Order: sequence, then structure tokens, then C-alpha cells
Amino acid sequence: MGDTGPHRLVSPGIRVPRQENPRMPRLALYALVVCVLAVAAAVVSFMQGNLLGIVWVLLAGLSSNMCWYYVKREKVRKAVTR
Repeated sequence: MGDTGPHRLVSPGIRVPRQENPRMPRLALYALVVCVLAVAAAVVSFMQGNLLGIVWVLLAGLSSNMCWYYVKREKVRKAVTR
């Protein structure tokens, strides 16, 4: 049992080319959504004169770093598995 090469075996004798998953990793997508929502919350908070917006800015920074990390990790994983 090993790698079947550039094709995957669907049933005996039938091979289908492997397809790359072009989508962004799910955790990166969730982190991106959190980042966008946190930025929007920070803008609204600052416009209302509330200093709680600082917390939203920090959350946006954290979630953007998480998004970047998950995207880079997926690229490295794909490069290693090729």
C-alpha cells in the first residue's frame, strides 16, 4: 500500500486525476471573518467615543495573525506533500 501517484483509484481499473484543494483552509477563513468583524466593531466603538475599541483592535490583530499563520501552514503542508 503506497501512493498511487498523480491519480487516485476510484474502483478497480478506473483512475481519476488528483485535484488540488484550491480553497482557503477553514480555520484561516474563520480567522479572517473574525478579523473583519473586529475591525468593524472597533470603528463603530471609536465613532461612539468608546475606548473599548482598543480591545477590538487587539482582537483584529490577533485574528489577522492567526489567518496568516493558517494560510502559511497550509502552503508549507502542500509543498511538503508534493
